[in-house]
Amino acid sequence: MTRMRITTAPTSAPPLPPVDMTASFGTAVLPNPMLTASGCAGAGRELDQFFDVTDLGAVVTKSIMMRPRSGRPTPRMAETASGMLNSIGLQGPGIDAFIDADLAWLRRRGARAVVSIAGSTVDEFAKLAQRLRNTDGLTGVEVNISCPNVENRGLVFACDPVAAAAVVATVRRSTAPGIPVVAKLSPDVTDIVAVARAVVDAGADGLSLINTSLGLVIDTDTMRPVLGGVTGGLSGPAIRPLALRCVWQVHAELPTVPIVGMGGIRTGLDALEFVLAGASAVAVGTVIFNDPGAPVRILHELQRELGDRGFDRLADAVGYAHRPHPVAPDQDLDEDSTDVAADLTSDVAAAAAGERGA
Repeated sequence: MTRMRITTAPTSAPPLPPVDMTASFGTAVLPNPMLTASGCAGAGRELDQFFDVTDLGAVVTKSIMMRPRSGRPTPRMAETASGMLNSIGLQGPGIDAFIDADLAWLRRRGARAVVSIAGSTVDEFAKLAQRLRNTDGLTGVEVNISCPNVENRGLVFACDPVAAAAVVATVRRSTAPGIPVVAKLSPDVTDIVAVARAVVDAGADGLSLINTSLGLVIDTDTMRPVLGGVTGGLSGPAIRPLALRCVWQVHAELPTVPIVGMGGIRTGLDALEFVLAGASAVAVGTVIFNDPGAPVRILHELQRELGDRGFDRLADAVGYAHRPHPVAPDQDLDEDSTDVAADLTSDVAAAAAGERGA
């Protein structure tokens, strides 16, 4: 007996609208604005089984340090309302092993690689940039300055405009001239525009906004913090309004500086918000944990949303929400409305006269 399976032919998605998705990443030009957020996709190797990583604008690697690092104690992750906390602690193999294995794989794969670097001193950042200077296959360098500065009582570089500028200046000097240097900023500051201006003046070719925001979760059964490291970085949809505010403020003050917007992006509409606020590219991170194919899906959704709104180029939508609203022409009041307005004016005048006479 032959068994038959009745299936319905899959419906193909309509073709994407002809929108030029070319994007700016510092001084580099990418074929599209979709990047992975550092720390959420390793070096892209795991994602390549779900989609072709060469389809992305670039793969931003997990932040790498000079020496191998085991990271923070477990537990390292905790789910929160509309997001998650992570306390990984920059675990990694060190720069030499990273170049030999991860960066070499990205180069062989043909993917555009943006290497995120992290250090605890200005000198360590310089050495990392120098190690990458003569490495092939590098599209850009992201400077993760949301690290404790051991030379300054453990304060985070990104929270101090002077310290942040010192790191970026030394990375810029140590990086090949044609490779863009992009500074990744923390939202946990009083004035993110001041930090942004400082790093741009120091040589940053662009900005990544934002890194995670510091958070805490307590287990009410054990009555202790959930994370082994106590605090962790909050990511996911919960921080999207915060990230959008940062992108908006920085673009308003530094409109010519390319911005990679990130923070809770899950759909093409989310990505569009960042573009309209001033981001010339976007990065997705937390959504990858439950939807590994999200980067390509969101990229296609963004292209459709731009086309639906009449944009021929992504670049035309960058910062569009900052444009002043058109002033509607005054409309003539009808006769009844004019009479009501006149009566109200008379009443107000009479009341004022009465108060003066009292």
